[in-house]
Amino acid sequence: QVQLVESGGGLVQAGGSLRLSCAVSRRTFSTSIMGWFRQAPGKEREFVARIRWSDGNTYYADSVKGRFTISRDNAKNTVYLQMNSLKPEDTAVYYCAAGAPGSYGYWGQGIQVTVSS
Repeated sequence: QVQLVESGGGLVQAGGSLRLSCAVSRRTFSTSIMGWFRQAPGKEREFVARIRWSDGNTYYADSVKGRFTISRDNAKNTVYLQMNSLKPEDTAVYYCAAGAPGSYGYWGQGIQVTVSS
């Protein structure tokens, strides 16, 4: 069983920064990709960013490109999401997920990020 634990959320003013962390209990062939997703109240869960453990290859949603950076620390089995220039519309519950390309089989419990205007 793979467990994911997010940390680092909270309340920040617009224009500020936060860094989310996601600790993974273990890495397997089925957790080659790590992703961040978010869900705002009344909206569908949406993709934010993903990274590949092996080579650090990344991909971002257009809405966060240039403001958010996903990174990983292989030695610590931890993935980060650095969020800069935050906007009120970034307010959501953020979820960490692990899986193979096209399929995320493991999810964290979610962490609240609130950006005040």
